[in-house]
Amino acid sequence: MHHVKTVLITGANKGIGYETARQLGAMGFTILLGTRNEEKGKEAAAGLVNEGVNAHHILLDVTNQHTIEAAFKNIEEEFGSLDVLINNAGVSLERGISPSQLELSVLKETFETNFFGMFAVTRAMLPLLKKSPCGRIINLSSGLGSLTINSDPESEFARFNLLAYSSSKTAVNALTVMLAKEFKNTPLKINSADPGYTATDLNRHSGYRSVEQAAGIVVRLATLPEDGPTGGFFDENGEVPW
Repeated sequence: MHHVKTVLITGANKGIGYETARQLGAMGFTILLGTRNEEKGKEAAAGLVNEGVNAHHILLDVTNQHTIEAAFKNIEEEFGSLDVLINNAGVSLERGISPSQLELSVLKETFETNFFGMFAVTRAMLPLLKKSPCGRIINLSSGLGSLTINSDPESEFARFNLLAYSSSKTAVNALTVMLAKEFKNTPLKINSADPGYTATDLNRHSGYRSVEQAAGIVVRLATLPEDGPTGGFFDENGEVPW
């Protein structure tokens, strides 16, 4: 029997998460839309079902351990395993505040979702991912997570100096590296994706790339062949410097 692949996408009711769900759904994946807002999640799932996608909503707030455990049980009971985890949920809370003026609470809140939340979901879902013959984890990072790019005055991001958001994405990249190292002798592949500067609610649609373009690299990393890379940081053009 052909194994229908399951993919859980966090923060999937809009933006890059939703577009990734649409593209993988069109490829025949069973889509599990993890969202912290039930109403928006159900609406998003219904939209995909209308397009012929096998989509299900799962209540999942990455900062709430109870919802993470409930989502795990739900997926375990219904599907038995998970093939792909796309850690897409993220926040950007600082607005032009210089690093030295940032409130500690804002830094903590940013990490709560972007890093600790990503870790919590990954840790919870690993038993299901290990059961898959082709487990893949994609951590949504950003060019702003690259220390190389951040320290380059010629970079397209030179005008940004977002301590909380950028450092949380640097931490995401560290998570990718460490997990890939831990699972290097298994079928599980873990990579960071840089979708580029995309117009989404996260940046008040100031980005110049479309969600269709941005989702491309995420979809590619979700469908990597057996000999594909692990522990790397990629955008559509190839490797991104750490």
